[in-house]
This record gives sequence, C-alpha cells and structure tokens, in this order.
Amino acid sequence: MREESAATMPARPSGGQTPSPAPAARAESSGTTGRPGRRGAYAALDLGTNNCRLLVAEPASHGFRVIDAFSRIVRLGEGLGNSDRLSDAAIERTVEALRVCRAKMQARGVVRAKVIATEACRLAVNGAEFVERVRKDVGLDLEIVDRQTEAYLAVTGCAALADPYSESVVIFDIGGGSTEIAWLDGAATNPSADPTLRIRAWDSLPVGVVTLAERHGGTDVTRMTFDGMVEEVADLLARFAIRAAPAANARHFHLLGTSGTVTTLAAMHLRLARYERRRVDGLWMSDAEVGDAIDDLLDTRLEQRADNPCIGRDRADLVLAGCAILEAIRRAFPSDRLRIADRGLREGLLMNMMREDGVWRRGGYR
Repeated sequence: MREESAATMPARPSGGQTPSPAPAARAESSGTTGRPGRRGAYAALDLGTNNCRLLVAEPASHGFRVIDAFSRIVRLGEGLGNSDRLSDAAIERTVEALRVCRAKMQARGVVRAKVIATEACRLAVNGAEFVERVRKDVGLDLEIVDRQTEAYLAVTGCAALADPYSESVVIFDIGGGSTEIAWLDGAATNPSADPTLRIRAWDSLPVGVVTLAERHGGTDVTRMTFDGMVEEVADLLARFAIRAAPAANARHFHLLGTSGTVTTLAAMHLRLARYERRRVDGLWMSDAEVGDAIDDLLDTRLEQRADNPCIGRDRADLVLAGCAILEAIRRAFPSDRLRIADRGLREGLLMNMMREDGVWRRGGYR
C-alpha cells in the first residue's frame, strides 16, 4: 500500500493555486514484502547521537518504495557532554541495534547500502575504534560524515515538502548531538532537481536534544530552565541568523523541520492516540499552533510525557530540549507556518544513491 504524506495545505498567501505535495522524494510503502524483479533493494542507515534508524527501499517512479524499516533509541552519545568517549554501555546497546539492521538488510537482499554515523562519532576520541568494532563484529562499514554532508542530506531528504511557490525556505534537523540548518534560496524549478543546489547558507550547531538536556536537565524543566536553553541555542544560531537574514523577507517564506521534536509537536497538535506517520509527514502548522503545542508540553510532568504514546519513556526527558532548539529557530526566523517532515537523512541517502545509479528517467522509473 502506498504511503502518502498527509498534506494539510493552507491557502496560498496570495495570487495562485494551493500547492500540492511534491512527489519527487516521497517515501512509498509496499507493506512488509518487496516486489521481486526489476531492481534490487537499497538500504540507508543513520546512526545518530540518540537513534539508530534504517530504511530499506526499492526504486519507484520518481521516488522509492519502503519495504522495511527499523528505529531504536540507543543514546550512543550519552554522557559525551561530560566526557570525550563513547561509553561501554552505549556501545553495546548500539552494536546490538546494528546487528538487527544487518539482519534486515540481508533478509531483503540489499544490493547497495550507505551506512553513516554523525555527531557522537565525530566528537568521541574512540569514534574510530567504535567504527572498527562495528566492521569486525557486525559486518557494516560505518562512515563518519562531516557536518556539511549531514546538513545537505537533511535537505535532500525533506526538501520535496517545501512549498513550491516559496522563494525562500529554512530547513532544520534537530538531532541528538547537533542541529543542522540550511537556507534554500529561490523557488524550486523542477521537483526532481537536486535541492542542495539552492542552498545559500548552512550551519551545524553543536547542540542537540541529548547534549542540551544533559547540560540543563530534562526531567523537571521550568519556564526559567527552558528560557535558559533557548538563550544558549540562540547564541549558537546567531552567526547563521545574520547570514540568512534575507530569507524571512522572501515571498511565501516558511520553515520546514525534521526531527522527533517537530513530529511529536505535530502529533500532540492532532491529539493522536498513537503516532501516525501518514497524518504527520507533510502537515502544516501555524505559528500559533506550534506555540500552543510547546506551551502544552511545558505544562506536563516527566511522568505525563513518558505516558504519552507519541513521546514515550525513552524520549520524555529530551523533548523539551528539542522544543527549546525549535523556539530559538522560530525567534530567529519568524514565520506564519511550519511544515513537518517525518523524513530526513535516510531518505536523503536513498535519493542520492538512486540518483547516482540513474534509476529514474524522464517519464518514470527506469
């Protein structure tokens, strides 16, 4: 069954039709089994500071069809704010998750894979040692990507959700150990074109939900604590905010966010009893709706957040740190609307691999 994004589009601000969701990078789902024949499966694995995520997909017309997926919170970067090493416990949790990913890739007959690690492995003095452990024990060749690559992959993975009438978009990805942010200048001319060609400025902030929560506390977050987190992120964001200041003045400017933070806020706004990607990915939220969702979260206790099925116990102490990062971005780039993306680095990896292999051609799938 094809998985469509739930694109609840507001009316275009002025002078034109309401934009439709761009299909070029939309993930499609064919259920639990892939369709044999044609071309083999691709795999993209993103090992972040907090999560280990895998997508296995096969090419489809102007996109791909997801045939398997995996996500587990491993907190690989736990404690890195106070130490420069990946802990033994974090390594063991992560290796076990990677074994699951490897088994899924083998079961699906993956013919090409891209396996990347980000901020935790970039910062840790034993990051290279961990990569070698994964190679020997799991059989996966992890590549530690630099910050620019991570930012560009985030843009590639979710830029198809940008309003095609917008002449300026700020895209951000709130991670566990870092936050990537980019300014796309100019309207999209072709839905299948490489969106990174429109990047006018980018930055990778050395702060994410794990590192910020460890510094300020994520369990009992008061309004004063929250404001302190926002101020810290605002200072880190200041240089990019100056470079990208013209962005917010362009016609139909909007924010586009990808991360567990923004998808959680979307789920809360929709009052979902359980998380539903179909309803969240592609959702538009007004500035007031985003503010209300953050205020609602600030009024909750840790136990209430843990009991919320759209947050869960593993993320209950991190979600308000993510909201603080989002709040700093909203203040730097005021916008009437934010589009939510439940897609990112893995989708960017898949799109790049398939584009490099030339699996699409004008008129459809090759």
